[in-house]
Amino acid sequence: MPPDKITVNWLKKRKFFKQPINQPTIRDVILKELKSFLDGRGDVVELWSLPWVKSEGFVVPRHCYQSATDFGVVKCWHLHAVHTDQFAVTRGKIQICLVDLRAKSSTFGHVNVIFSGIEKPRLLKIPPGVLHGWKCLSFPEVIVHNYQSHVYDPKDEFKFPWNCILEDIWEPRNG
Repeated sequence: MPPDKITVNWLKKRKFFKQPINQPTIRDVILKELKSFLDGRGDVVELWSLPWVKSEGFVVPRHCYQSATDFGVVKCWHLHAVHTDQFAVTRGKIQICLVDLRAKSSTFGHVNVIFSGIEKPRLLKIPPGVLHGWKCLSFPEVIVHNYQSHVYDPKDEFKFPWNCILEDIWEPRNG
């Protein structure tokens, strides 16, 4: 189903399959553990590097931006028909949820939950056709850097209400 044909009603009729691990199972999603170099003066974390395109399957960014999300806020759902997102967190902790909506994908309907933050720096590649969103789990905010494959185009951003599906997926859960 092309992203511009997806509706809230279509989403509500689908069955999704939450995977039980904090690693991606969705085809073409890549999660790279980033290295933090720490010494007595502070730390350095590599967020993106050109060699990762050939060696690990990331894409060359054409547009980069920083986004802040306040504590407890859920930003979702959206997907893209064309561009690839590549996220890295530089402040705070985040829960990122992914849903494969690509009808021809071997992982159609898979739901992945990924946690990332300054304590566990990661780079996450999200291909076109994968619905995604996040929730800030740290006070006062989370800072996310996005290294997109294309210059931002509002015609390639398909948005849906945060609670139209999987409303109970968001952490924290007590118990």
